[in-house]
Amino acid sequence: MGDRQTIADSKRAFHQAFPHVIAPLYRRVSDELLVELHLLSHQTQFSSTPLFAVGLEKVFTTFTRGYRPESHPDRLFEAICSSNGFDADALKREASQTRDAAASAAMEGITTMLAEQRLPEGSHYSRMMAIGLLTVLETARGKQDSPDGKALAQQAVDLCTDLNFPSERVEKDLNLFASNSERMEQAVELMEETLASDRRKREKRQDEAAQGTSS
Repeated sequence: MGDRQTIADSKRAFHQAFPHVIAPLYRRVSDELLVELHLLSHQTQFSSTPLFAVGLEKVFTTFTRGYRPESHPDRLFEAICSSNGFDADALKREASQTRDAAASAAMEGITTMLAEQRLPEGSHYSRMMAIGLLTVLETARGKQDSPDGKALAQQAVDLCTDLNFPSERVEKDLNLFASNSERMEQAVELMEETLASDRRKREKRQDEAAQGTSS
């Protein structure tokens, strides 16, 4: 993961790579991911895995929905990764390949596919792996109505023994991700409604000003 740097070093590198103002709604997730990847980069027993790559991308896209300008999220993700010694492009490729494999396997073959993702003994578990596991199951389900989200989350927990994941932590991490995702969705909807309302008011004022000028 590169030289052993402090969190201050990581933050400095991040701001150099992404010298833009981050809206308050997204500032917390960027800070949390920055710190999380920094801590993982110092875990000698941690190694990035396909499920980690899927989970990291899922978390990032979930909590940056609605980010403006639209060209910034990719640069933000790259800055968060590179400032901690992670290769953003490699992670995206691995996540894409893993999701494609899950889609091809479908629910009938997903267990066989996931057997290859067992975490080696002594390896460091990350919550991103649990979220990646759930995302892979969702991808394998495709557009089918069944199993539903709750059943998929339970299936993820049931697979923990085979994957050498801590089941209690996986269940907790998935529940927290679900609740935080719902709150973020509500916050984004509120933000978009507020922006739309402000835009309508601004356009109304402009129209009224234009009518006053012409009269």
